Amino acid sequence: TWQTPDGDVARESVKTALEVGYRHIDTAAAYGNEVSVGQGIKESGVNRHDIFLTTKLWNDSHGYEATKKAIDLSLQKLDTDYLDLYLIHWSNPVSVREHWAELNAESWQAMEEAVKAGKI
Repeated sequence: TWQTPDGDVARESVKTALEVGYRHIDTAAAYGNEVSVGQGIKESGVNRHDIFLTTKLWNDSHGYEATKKAIDLSLQKLDTDYLDLYLIHWSNPVSVREHWAELNAESWQAMEEAVKAGKI
């Protein structure tokens, strides 16, 4: 769903893709369309358990607490209880380059906890 405009375009694109047989939906917080993607999933009528849903952590949310919040926000925006795959979108962004390894380790810890909690 990269470069898919938020709103009707994203919602209808996801809905149509699922209706014609797609089962992997890939989005990201940075794309700015998670709400519309979630609406398209709901409106498609396809059972959520039959869909593989991926989203990603953006650069402004690296670190333990920020990642926990970002996961919950993506779940809320996508209107789902769990994600099938959650990725660090850009593991070494310029904005946190000085502390990237530490922040990735913290983000990874938050992601592991989310897996144990059934969110991922």
